[in-house]
Amino acid sequence: MTKDVAQTKVKAPKRKKSASLDRRKARGGWLFVLPFVIGFVLIYLPIVIDSIRYSFYQIKVVAGGGYQLIPVGWANYNEALFVNPDYVTTLLSGLQSLAFDIPMILIFSLFMAVLLNQKMAGRAVFRAIFFIPVILSTGIMESIEAQNVLSDYMGEASGIEDGSGESTASEIVSAMDIEKLFSGMAVGEGLVTYVTNAINNIYNIVNRSGVQMLIFLAGLQSISPAIYESVQIDGATAWETFWKITFPMISPMILVNAVYTIIDSFTTDSNVVMTFISETYQKANGNVLSSAMAWMYFLIVILIIAAIAGILSAFVFYQRRD
Repeated sequence: MTKDVAQTKVKAPKRKKSASLDRRKARGGWLFVLPFVIGFVLIYLPIVIDSIRYSFYQIKVVAGGGYQLIPVGWANYNEALFVNPDYVTTLLSGLQSLAFDIPMILIFSLFMAVLLNQKMAGRAVFRAIFFIPVILSTGIMESIEAQNVLSDYMGEASGIEDGSGESTASEIVSAMDIEKLFSGMAVGEGLVTYVTNAINNIYNIVNRSGVQMLIFLAGLQSISPAIYESVQIDGATAWETFWKITFPMISPMILVNAVYTIIDSFTTDSNVVMTFISETYQKANGNVLSSAMAWMYFLIVILIIAAIAGILSAFVFYQRRD
């Protein structure tokens, strides 16, 4: 009897396999982006394919209506790079401007996020004030701002004539005497020029730093207060705490903000390259040439993003949760 019982195999009830937490999160993520994916495949992707195809053709308008596509190979790309004298010049000017704007936006947004993360009265009000420019620079408000005559005068080299015979375009820099301040510190002229341009461009920098500030704030608030308490007990100064704790912990946010700022800067309506491509499109037979310009610009943006992401990824610190 005992032998028969030992030989009897007891089958445990089968448990229904449940998806792991990572798989459920992945499914939820795909469900969240599903409307965008469907819209991209059905609406946007055919337009992208047509844009690439048109860049290798010339359009000939047929009498009586309609048009005919004439294949020209790489002629449009060759014209944009070697025949059109303005495209390469505008492209280099835009890249130079963005090389200045992007680091300044990241530095300013990180600086303001650290300040707004401190405990102080009216902290929520100050956060809202610094995010207001993001709301004002979107949609119809952006169109109104583009027609702002006062802003146009301030952006001109001559500034506003106040009767004194002097320009007001650099009044902020002259009042703060930035150049004399840095000359006394014996720094290079490049840094003096960089800071001076940043002050003159502070309005644009503040307008484009709202989203980055929110991302940095989210990263700062995710840092455990216990870490700061432990370093304070060890006697670390605020300067050491920032560079040894805060900066490494929010380095993933720096990478995210860098990529976001690059894309936002390269695709905004105020970008000189985007404006030039749009003006080329509006000219006669300019739609195919503008397509070639746009796709070369797109490849340059992708290469810059890949390079910046690759460089910053080497310095990003990811906290292990296990």
